Amino acid sequence: MKLLGWSLVFSIFIGSHAVASSEGINVTNYFSIYNSPSYQDGFNSFTYVNPKAPKGGKLTLPEYGSFDSFNPFIFKGIAASSVADLTLDSLGVIPSDDEATVYPLIAKQFEIPEDKSFIGFLLDKRAKFSDGSPVLADDVIFSYNSLIEKGSPFYKMYYSDVNRVEKVNNHHVRFYFNKNSVNKELPLILSQFKIYSSKDWQGKDFAKPTLQKPLGSGPYILDKFSPNKFLVFKRNSDYWAKDLPSRKGFFNFDEVRYEYYQDTTVTLQALFAGNIDVREEYIAKNWSEGYNNELVSSGKIIKAELSHNQPAALQYFGFNTRLAKFADVRVREAIGLAFNFDWANRNLFYNQYRRIDSCFANTKMAARGLAKDKELSLLKQVNAPIKAIKDIYVVPSHKDDISGRNNLRKAVKLLQSAGYDFIDGKMTNLATKEPLEIEVLGNAANGSSFTRVMLPFIANLQKIGIKMTFRNLEVNVFKNRLDNFDFEVAILGVRMSNLPGNELREIWGSGSADIKGSYNLMGIKDKSVDKLIDKIIYAENRDEYFTAIHALDRVLMHGHYFIPQWYSPYNRIAYRKGLQYPQKYIGFNPNTWWREASQ
Repeated sequence: MKLLGWSLVFSIFIGSHAVASSEGINVTNYFSIYNSPSYQDGFNSFTYVNPKAPKGGKLTLPEYGSFDSFNPFIFKGIAASSVADLTLDSLGVIPSDDEATVYPLIAKQFEIPEDKSFIGFLLDKRAKFSDGSPVLADDVIFSYNSLIEKGSPFYKMYYSDVNRVEKVNNHHVRFYFNKNSVNKELPLILSQFKIYSSKDWQGKDFAKPTLQKPLGSGPYILDKFSPNKFLVFKRNSDYWAKDLPSRKGFFNFDEVRYEYYQDTTVTLQALFAGNIDVREEYIAKNWSEGYNNELVSSGKIIKAELSHNQPAALQYFGFNTRLAKFADVRVREAIGLAFNFDWANRNLFYNQYRRIDSCFANTKMAARGLAKDKELSLLKQVNAPIKAIKDIYVVPSHKDDISGRNNLRKAVKLLQSAGYDFIDGKMTNLATKEPLEIEVLGNAANGSSFTRVMLPFIANLQKIGIKMTFRNLEVNVFKNRLDNFDFEVAILGVRMSNLPGNELREIWGSGSADIKGSYNLMGIKDKSVDKLIDKIIYAENRDEYFTAIHALDRVLMHGHYFIPQWYSPYNRIAYRKGLQYPQKYIGFNPNTWWREASQ
């Protein structure tokens, strides 16, 4: 999931050419909800692109699973999210190196009143859909209302502090906030939803999956497709925003094609066969041993290990805490003690990974050391669990056989304290007489790589009388099981934004725990978590924000709602000769790549 947020502001910084109206409303070319914008009026392009990148050529990328819809914003269906990403524009652009600032796209200017009671968007009259029709306020309002009324449950919660939307004129729209709201992130996140053509949707139901090509205003047009097989996008040579500073250096290929695969391992051979041009490697063994061939040694295929400063994807074994057997934190912690990451990293991962020890690994949002001062006071204020207040969260170490055995002994003691013990060699709930058995679901797109990880995990649990089984499901079956909370433990993941805010309610908030299709797959219902999320969203300055997000990190990690897996601070990319990417690398983004003119 790609979510942007920044909820720690006291005031909104506006562009240097802002104009104050008689109504006390500032009209600005850009705005930041924390510090001064990185880019000032007259900037040519963002620094992490090549504004002189040649246009042309084709790029073929791998995609995984299947699709039966082009609408990724609804509950039903399996969406091809690239369709929205490439064919639809938003009101503003948030660059990857300035995540607290919005720059113009469909909105050429922004209105910010002194009382911060609304955000206004003045639309660029040049903005048009690919059929030449203008992008108007009606399209913005239709797109917003569709998300709230018919979209995934996430959006209603994400924009819950919006009171109403108003059309001022055909090129001017305002979003008014709830009277008592101090949710400073709202102006930013409202600039990010995709804008559909209201006329294109006449007579259609936004809530139903559809394979009808959307009419968009973005840089590409969906040219052709075959369900579950491929998508082909053609660059719109008449793209209205191609010369905007926020778009220079992006979208350089004349054609972008996505080939669909069911397994990440298959795409390695697809790269060698010339069926795809670039792939990110997720399997350590492949990276170490799978590229030893003439194509790589001759330079026809290039391997690059590129460091990045992006938040680590939070990847984990997630417990469905709606189930009675996972309701007790001691049971969840005990199961986690049996997962031997150190062995897997040595024997399977070639020591290429680091253990996730925070919900916000690889960022300054990760809690470190003991809680002190304001953070300690806040934890007490929200009645956080005593461990989150007094202890440092440490992931279990299995550095040798002794530590491994000690972890299993600790696991048994935790289980016994939770009302379990051995009966006929099985760890059994003494009250219900039910043995503790666990089914873990995985996504078939991960291929056989997780099976190798699971086998020693299963063996360790067996030593303490717990039976674990592992099932790899097809992507659509896996999604359906998750949407309906029909699982015990699942291999899950969420990609955190650089500055999380409103989306945290949907991921970990009690309000989303019982809504099918929500991102709160683990069913977390914790009042202290809810209070801390509110503290993050309504923080009035940077210090308050980091105090609250560090505290949230402690409560979640000590809650053992999931067993953290691993991450890499590098992107492992293999690509065909002739492709280029910008010198300033801040994360894998094919939209900033280009092909050498001679290729």
